[in-house]
Amino acid sequence: MPEMPEVQGLVDFLDGRLAGLTITRVTVANIAALKTYDPPVDSLKGAEITGASRHGKFIDLSTRAPDASPHLIFHLAKAGWLRWYDQLTATVIRPGKTPIALRVALSDGSGFDLTEAGTKKSLAVYVAREPDDVPGIARLGPDPLDPGFTRDTLAGLLAGRRTQIKGVLRDQMVIAGVGNAYSDEILHAAKTSPYALAASLTDDEIDTLFAAMTSTLTEAVAEASGKPPAELKDAKRRGMRVHGRRGEVCPVCGDTVRSVFFADNSLEYCPTCQTGGKILADRRLSRLLK
Repeated sequence: MPEMPEVQGLVDFLDGRLAGLTITRVTVANIAALKTYDPPVDSLKGAEITGASRHGKFIDLSTRAPDASPHLIFHLAKAGWLRWYDQLTATVIRPGKTPIALRVALSDGSGFDLTEAGTKKSLAVYVAREPDDVPGIARLGPDPLDPGFTRDTLAGLLAGRRTQIKGVLRDQMVIAGVGNAYSDEILHAAKTSPYALAASLTDDEIDTLFAAMTSTLTEAVAEASGKPPAELKDAKRRGMRVHGRRGEVCPVCGDTVRSVFFADNSLEYCPTCQTGGKILADRRLSRLLK
């Protein structure tokens, strides 16, 4: 799943190429991906793109048109991606026969497709008058790389939450932009168990968590910066220390990276670094034993 660093990388890439170009055509190949009807998607035709920005994991293309200035906003969800063309392909899109959900053609001949792999379709596209018209954006918590997000901001968000810190970091209504992969990386850097209760963290542990979150995300955004979309996924994988590395050696202590599996995802952690050597129970086995 693309998270804040990859989404920011896509935004930087698009902002440098789209500003000033006009949308000549928008083709919806998967109608289920389009979550809005007013303004209509046709209102984007002839609109000039004025820039690209990010809200959590949402990408926002702002436009300027004579009658309106709609925003084309999309969330890539778990298996979505953006495929860029310097010269847009002339291949005909066959709905139901392609991973393409949306195609955007631009005035200089370039363009992009929004694609989604797998059978579970979650990619979401919105045409909105304002970003906050999108419910997911309106509900977002603060961005952890915003200059106003301080150690005390984090402490305030954690106070009183009797829920596991892993879940808190992933909750977009609490902190925007962090998902499954980077929450694993942040907690590993902070030497914190994913099962630790948010409200139970001491002042020193909150200091460490804030520093780990800031450094992990800042370094990942810097790594993604300047890369074309085709290279961002591999760059993300290369940067992971524990996420997606079950059975490999922890680069900090040499212990074996372990996983806990859930219904539709998993978390990775290092027992020595994060849980005092304790192996966390595999939830799949726990279900079988009930």
